[in-house]
Amino acid sequence: MFRSNDNPNHGQRGRYIRGPQSALTDFLASQNISAARIRADAAARRAAAPAAPTSNAPDVPVTGQSQSEQQDENDANISGRSAAAAARRAREQKRIRQEEAIAKIRKSKAFKRRKRGADSDDDDDLALALFNEKMTPLPGQMSNCEMCGKRFTVTPYSRSGPQGGLVCSSCGQKLSKDEDANRQPKKKRGPIPKGGAGRRKMQSRILDGTYHVGAKPLMTLCIETLASNIHLADDLGDLPSRVIDRIARLLSKSRLLDSHTLNLFLQSHHEVINVYDAAKLSSDDFIKIFQLVPQLKKLKLRNAIQFTDRVMQYLTARNMALESISIHGANLLSEDMWIAFLEKKGLHLKGLQIYYTDKHFGDDVVGLLPSLCPNLSRLKICHNQQVSSEGIKSIAKLDNLEHLSLQCIEKTTTEAYMDVINSVGGQLQTFSIKKVSDVDDRLLDAIHEKCTNLSKLRITESEFMTDAGFARFFRGWKNKPLSFLDLQKCRYVDATKPRANEHKIGLCSQGFEALMEHSGSGLRYLNVHACRHIPRETFEKVFASDKTYPQLRYLEISFCEEVNDFVVGSIFRSCPNLKEVNVFGCMKVKDVRVPRGKILVGVPNAVGMRIEGIDD
Repeated sequence: MFRSNDNPNHGQRGRYIRGPQSALTDFLASQNISAARIRADAAARRAAAPAAPTSNAPDVPVTGQSQSEQQDENDANISGRSAAAAARRAREQKRIRQEEAIAKIRKSKAFKRRKRGADSDDDDDLALALFNEKMTPLPGQMSNCEMCGKRFTVTPYSRSGPQGGLVCSSCGQKLSKDEDANRQPKKKRGPIPKGGAGRRKMQSRILDGTYHVGAKPLMTLCIETLASNIHLADDLGDLPSRVIDRIARLLSKSRLLDSHTLNLFLQSHHEVINVYDAAKLSSDDFIKIFQLVPQLKKLKLRNAIQFTDRVMQYLTARNMALESISIHGANLLSEDMWIAFLEKKGLHLKGLQIYYTDKHFGDDVVGLLPSLCPNLSRLKICHNQQVSSEGIKSIAKLDNLEHLSLQCIEKTTTEAYMDVINSVGGQLQTFSIKKVSDVDDRLLDAIHEKCTNLSKLRITESEFMTDAGFARFFRGWKNKPLSFLDLQKCRYVDATKPRANEHKIGLCSQGFEALMEHSGSGLRYLNVHACRHIPRETFEKVFASDKTYPQLRYLEISFCEEVNDFVVGSIFRSCPNLKEVNVFGCMKVKDVRVPRGKILVGVPNAVGMRIEGIDD
């Protein structure tokens, strides 16, 4: 044995040998206190002491002890007293730090929240509990179980015990079982989601017309699950056409229809292809449709931005007899290509629907329809800048026309529509014209006289049709009761005097009463949006307690300013099968009671856009 000072290899750290350290030595090291420091402090105190020995100090060394041994013993005693003093200082510093931490905890938001929910009024206990929670061991450290005392390794999933400490996995499982046994069953949620995101999703479904009161059918759940996992599907198999159509609608709504998912709908035996959002499809994707589905009869494309002349040229060259084509947003198709397509394929066409093609489908093309498409029975031209009254007059020559829908950008005349009605009105089943501000009562008189097979009628935004004209139109009309009627915004328009209506322009009291007398028994859809001159007394009379409209499912009375709670309540009573009522802008509707299973949209209050009733 030799001391470190006598080590001949002293200074060579790699060969320096050290023994185990005591707990006190570890504690002193954690406080940055070393033995050298203790000896230095002791030497400084001895140097400062008086030179004369005290009466208690021996003048001679104790028998058996040398002077050096006595000096070492004194140094050890002094070192022990210094270590004890250092430990006391460390404990005092720890206590001060703990008090500072507890004082800081008392000022925190967590302490205030815990204090509000705590049963005890002792702030010190609560602050100390929060302090202990912060002092809990971190994952990977060792701790003793609060319940069984077993030592275990802390993990991120270690849970707290009843006293705030950590418990081992076995004790944690026991606590979970006890909590599950004592847990009360969850309350059933009401029909209205409480969360903002859930309510927004529900509002979106209501406005889309896909909201269903009550539990969803099993087929709907299956279709939604498939649509949300469409990237995992390889084939739709032999699903019914209506199911495939619903899947296509869901994919289009989520903007998931692209070149990959399009392949799921292209089967060689299909005769109908409906693409409700083709914004992500390229020209090659459209050509692929005609390549893979040779028996195609009906084609419907919306947002067909890349349906170009090259695609139409390929379709024209194919040995394919389309019976119906509906294209929306194909602005890149030229007028010459439309004419070439109609010349080659027009003989087989029975349905032609053109939406938002702007300048490339005008009067010249419409004028060729009677000669190139003699079998056309359904025609729809919507939002086109080049179709005028001259083109509408050409439509009157389509002898087999049964369904007509028009919305022109240019202003059209009453005479053009009268020519169509006088020519083919007797066979028309649906007649729809939108934004016809200059059309007057003469068209109503022509429809009253010529049309006897209509089931759907739409005339919107007329500023010249009068209440007397509507009353004359419906009274004594030989047509069967309509199932669909849209007369929105047929009202008097004057920016200076919006409420004045001396000449009863638009749909007012007499016209609305005559409408319901004629078609009320068969109407399923009624839209009188912004017909603001229908008085409250007329609504109360039409929907009186002795009146019943069993077929009505959807009613739009938004911005009819006289509608109030009583009127809406009368509507629900008179229409037992009504599903949805829209009351946007009806500021007098405030606290109406809605029957169970009905939907009221547009209530001007903080609840939002919908109230679903709970009353039977």
